[in-house]
Amino acid sequence: MAFPPRPPRGNFNPRFRKEQQQEHRTNHMIRVPQVRLVGENVEVGVYSIQDALRMAHDQALDLVEISPTADPPVCKIIDYNKFLYEKKRKEKEMKAKAKVSEVKEIRFTPGTDDHDFDFKSKHAENFLAEGNKVKAYVQFKGRAIQFKERGELLLLKFADRLKEVGVLEGMPKMEGKRMLVIFAPKPQKKANTNK
Repeated sequence: MAFPPRPPRGNFNPRFRKEQQQEHRTNHMIRVPQVRLVGENVEVGVYSIQDALRMAHDQALDLVEISPTADPPVCKIIDYNKFLYEKKRKEKEMKAKAKVSEVKEIRFTPGTDDHDFDFKSKHAENFLAEGNKVKAYVQFKGRAIQFKERGELLLLKFADRLKEVGVLEGMPKMEGKRMLVIFAPKPQKKANTNK
């Protein structure tokens, strides 16, 4: 028994697939009666979709929907491929500039001496200056858990030492057998270039 051929579903229509893949609606994909045109190469205003398409065609450019939720939708007459290229390039630059910050750990014991404290503080200052977070903790072993206040004093002294380069994200808190605090790098003040 032969089955009748099934009609093609929407996904197999190449035009439908292109519309799905594109980030912005362009040209004939824009299905509204009128649009607001903005940009350098047009007089800003509300136009019928036919007029807007004609203007884009006359300039050998694309009509691109920039803000579809506006009433009427906002469009620009631009070279869409060039627009996408510039957008991707900017995103790539932003990604390269965005430094991935890490959380560096500094470990103390309730009996940490001054020399060790200074040494670890310098490391923490460097980590914060590089834009990383610092997680400092006091590890209690055995009966040392009785000296919680010593650990808290040590972490608060550490916070005081780092106040120039870091911001304390919260008071010391216990997690199991360790008391910890987290420091975030202080936001950099932008140098004043207007002299």
